[in-house]
Amino acid sequence: MTTLYHLLISTLIVLSNLPASLPTHLATTPPLPVSPLPSYSQLKWQQREIIFFHHFGVNTFTDSEWGTGKENPVVFNPTGLNAAQWIDVAVQTGVSLSILTAKHHDGFCLWPSKYTDHSVVGSPWRDHHGDVVKEFTDAAKDRGVDIGLYLSPWDRHDKRYGKIIPYNEYYMAQLQELLNKYGSVKEIWFDGAKGSNAPNMSYLFSDWFSMVDELQSTINIFSDAGPGVRWVGNEDGFAGSTCWSTINQTALSIGNASIVDYLTTGDPRGTDWLPAECDVSIRPGWFWHKSESPKKLSQLLQIYYNSVGRNCVMLLNVPPNTTGLISANDIQRLKEFKHAIDTIFSKNLAEDCSIKASSIRGGKGSGFGPELVLDHDHLWTYWAPKDDANDGKEGHWIEIKAPNGELKFNVVRIQEAIGLGQRIRKHEIYVDGKRIVKGTTVGYKKLHRLENGVVTGRTVRIRVIGSRGIPLISSIGLHFDPYWHPIGK
Repeated sequence: MTTLYHLLISTLIVLSNLPASLPTHLATTPPLPVSPLPSYSQLKWQQREIIFFHHFGVNTFTDSEWGTGKENPVVFNPTGLNAAQWIDVAVQTGVSLSILTAKHHDGFCLWPSKYTDHSVVGSPWRDHHGDVVKEFTDAAKDRGVDIGLYLSPWDRHDKRYGKIIPYNEYYMAQLQELLNKYGSVKEIWFDGAKGSNAPNMSYLFSDWFSMVDELQSTINIFSDAGPGVRWVGNEDGFAGSTCWSTINQTALSIGNASIVDYLTTGDPRGTDWLPAECDVSIRPGWFWHKSESPKKLSQLLQIYYNSVGRNCVMLLNVPPNTTGLISANDIQRLKEFKHAIDTIFSKNLAEDCSIKASSIRGGKGSGFGPELVLDHDHLWTYWAPKDDANDGKEGHWIEIKAPNGELKFNVVRIQEAIGLGQRIRKHEIYVDGKRIVKGTTVGYKKLHRLENGVVTGRTVRIRVIGSRGIPLISSIGLHFDPYWHPIGK
């Protein structure tokens, strides 16, 4: 009886401390993802938007692009080399990852590899005790910039090249040197570049990739076939106007020229998340040449719109010169480029507008309303329509309306919540009821630089007319690009 009495009293005390009314409305759950999905490392990579490449080596001093492998290491002598300057240029450009050519096709190594004498050890630079990779990685670490490395599979110097087992052992030994000795590497670059007269050679890519994963599990592996990041299929820095982050990795192979179109567009039915990286040089060549100048600002902006603005990352090569520094005219062009991007995208004209949508998952106040496309989280907050709504003939749509007067813009930015998969297949944009854009994929970021230039209007409606599951839009922007002057306008 005593035990029952105490239990009853305890229950009454607990009940007396409960709130007068319990909440009856639970939060609306997020929609199920549409596979495949990006990894943490892939999401981090995507958000970088622009990264740097530094082609540097004996070619810098011989005024060539592809070395012969017979160069004397003494030609490499960058007497004023300052890797901190390279990284400072990256920081000033807003770049958080730089990739260095640790070894190019000529086989010359920018670090004192114990597996070859064709390296900085044979150079008079730093009295034969130089290590470009160390100076580069130390400078990056000091400034909070992540690093990547490129170790060319094709080696025109090493006599083991063409002999499958000896050369693959040599290559993997150097891979282990780089990934064990120089700290955290966020991207490692592999390609299939090889001259037509090169010896027949089979690379054990799967073993290389396994070794990379074993040594550094958070690294992104770049190649024609990934498995972390895929090549876009050209060296112009342009992705396809349709560009899926999804693709079938089993259909890919490294150095296969027949798959470049597939690499450029990706595959809506792809089973693997393998986003594209758009590599391009700030100059005509990849290595520094005295006779060359950087691309015009208009060219760099065009590349930006066709890479970052097409769901990709822009890999911009900025080659150090024979002194060992980024040239002044390249730095000036990069400053102009950074200023232009800031000028265009620092102001979102849509932020001052009212916004509505065809439907809202869970209804108003659910945490999936259209107002979330105007916040500063471009990944994990998003507008989601109802699961069971086809929203009539108009499909799913979101509409921005100016409170007073008219909007004046020439760039429309749309971003998807890609953490839950890439979904949008087709979309259209209307201004005051008139269609101004017919588009396909969106992905992490779609930038429509309007072909006819500036438009003005009171309402802007983005209509999704095809998607894998319901569309999830994380951000929308209306921007004015003062650098955009269409021909004839």
